Amino acid sequence: EVHLVESGGGSVQAGGSLRLSCTASGVPHIGYRLGWFRQGQGKEREGVAVIDFASTAGYSDSVKGRFTISRVKSNHTITLEMSDLKPEDTAVYYCAADLGRWYGVDFNQRFFDTWGQGTQVTVSS
Repeated sequence: EVHLVESGGGSVQAGGSLRLSCTASGVPHIGYRLGWFRQGQGKEREGVAVIDFASTAGYSDSVKGRFTISRVKSNHTITLEMSDLKPEDTAVYYCAADLGRWYGVDFNQRFFDTWGQGTQVTVSS
């Protein structure tokens, strides 16, 4: 069984930085995609950043230029470096895995079949 464990998050003032990490365990193969999604209070869950097996990354327009996703395939870990944080970045951030696809950076959530528990990010103004 595949498990995703997130770490990082917390509270920061606007303009600050935070780093999230996610480690996958129990993955039966190496060809899969990982991504970060977030859900603010009263909002729908949305894609933030996705990285595929080739380490090609995709970002939502709202975080492009501020967030960086990276991947270490050898230990099934991804990180999300978040800088210039804004109050609207406040949300629960979820790590997710798409075990069926090697390539692509779309945010279609129906392909992401395994989810972490989520970690809170709070940005104050």
